Amino acid sequence: MQNKFLQVLLGIYFFLFLVLAINPVDRPTWFVENLTVWILIAVVLILYAKHIRFSNTAYGLMFVLIYLHTVGGHYTFAEVPFGYVTELFNFSRNHFDRIAHFSVGFYAFAIAELLYTKELVKSKFLLFTYPVFAIATIAMSYELIEWVYAATTSPEAGLAYLGSQGDIWDAQKDMLADTLGAIVATVVFFKLRVKK
Repeated sequence: MQNKFLQVLLGIYFFLFLVLAINPVDRPTWFVENLTVWILIAVVLILYAKHIRFSNTAYGLMFVLIYLHTVGGHYTFAEVPFGYVTELFNFSRNHFDRIAHFSVGFYAFAIAELLYTKELVKSKFLLFTYPVFAIATIAMSYELIEWVYAATTSPEAGLAYLGSQGDIWDAQKDMLADTLGAIVATVVFFKLRVKK
């Protein structure tokens, strides 16, 4: 691998993973949460091997979710020590998972970059909307996976995995956070890369 920045990002991940693999709060939840991370890393590496390369900005944005998800897997998302932020803003719940969901949207930057550099779309409208809709679709699909897992495992494991903290609208708010992150990432992409 020639991209040194990507090597550094992977090195940070492996260190974080090794430290947080020790005594997680709930081992089955840790495994399921990390499975998501392993899939993301595998996709990044497979694309790299197939000569589909992204900018360092795109890689940096992609690894935000990888790091946050690794931390969330160790503690379970509802139990991540995030009390300072919760108290600072007088939140009624731990919003670490919302920040992680917002960072899912950062993958829209890489999607837009791929469409733009490979000239797969000519329309600026499609260049903006496709990454956002792709992330929204992934967000909805992930919430369905969470639902199936929670419905088919023990109630305790299901609640730990969902991290809904009693919020009946948790899935909808998570999808909104993913989509808002995608809009922000795509706006940033347009500001940095798209010619007027």
